[in-house]
Amino acid sequence: MPHHDVFPTPRTVHWGSLDASLPAVLEIEQGDTVTIHSVSGAPGEISNDPAYSVRPELRAIHETQVPSPGPHILTGPVHVRGAEPGDMLRVEILDIQLRDDWGFNIIRPGKGALPDDFTEDQIVHLGIDREAGTIDTPWGMVLPARPFFGVMATAPRTEDGPLTSIIPGYFGGNMDNRELTAGSVLYLPVSVEGALFSAGDGHASQGDGEVCLTAVETGLSGTFRFDLIKNATFSIPYAETPDHLIAMAFDEDLQQAMQAALRAAIRMIVHRCAITSAQAYSLCSMAADVRITQVVNIKKGVHVMIPRTLLLQKAREA
Repeated sequence: MPHHDVFPTPRTVHWGSLDASLPAVLEIEQGDTVTIHSVSGAPGEISNDPAYSVRPELRAIHETQVPSPGPHILTGPVHVRGAEPGDMLRVEILDIQLRDDWGFNIIRPGKGALPDDFTEDQIVHLGIDREAGTIDTPWGMVLPARPFFGVMATAPRTEDGPLTSIIPGYFGGNMDNRELTAGSVLYLPVSVEGALFSAGDGHASQGDGEVCLTAVETGLSGTFRFDLIKNATFSIPYAETPDHLIAMAFDEDLQQAMQAALRAAIRMIVHRCAITSAQAYSLCSMAADVRITQVVNIKKGVHVMIPRTLLLQKAREA
């Protein structure tokens, strides 16, 4: 199948919003693969250390665009021919590569999981060794890189107008789910013709919660294969890894997000296995992991990790 590349330029990125009216920067067929290249960082967030390389396309974006209303520089959107409202876009994440040799992490007073504990702005720049796959902290620790895109989204419904890139929702968006690395598959509802997929907010590494507000923000190159599930059964984002089925939900109240994610997990288990809702609820308690995705994007995220071995076992028995 054909392969395409989309590089970040002032023409191929949108900064801070998701919007059904954005023109597509690329049109593809189902089954095509696309490598989406991203950049990260506003002018005050880039490194002035001459040891690090700041890409000229990032500076060009700074000169021609301003963030509104969110902070994320997103590459796209990509139009998938044949995608219609009611479908599900199947996004197979084939590969994710570190693109830059530096990243950054930010603390902002009044934000993050501890909004009142830290009263001064902080920005930390970190060196990234792309060959070794490691991240050097200023305090001497070395972290393993585990890159993923914090934002992967289809366009929201036309009637919703432009939405901030900060808040995740039914279209995916700023999910910040660290499980969505290479080898996973993301499913996103289609709300407009062509789906209009965008990606950005590259993370070299992040812990569950993303508690201080940001991860190791950096540029990435991600290769995706796009397919469609017509007349989809589910209308909320979910994902698969080689080992797990992942239910996700978002709400300003963490308790509400947890309950919505758990209900989604139960529906998914019942859909795939010949067991009752009560049995699926028990199974979640016995074998699934309920995890906090992030607590900093206004709508907090929770995801439920369901072992695929159990689902496959029941499917074989059926």
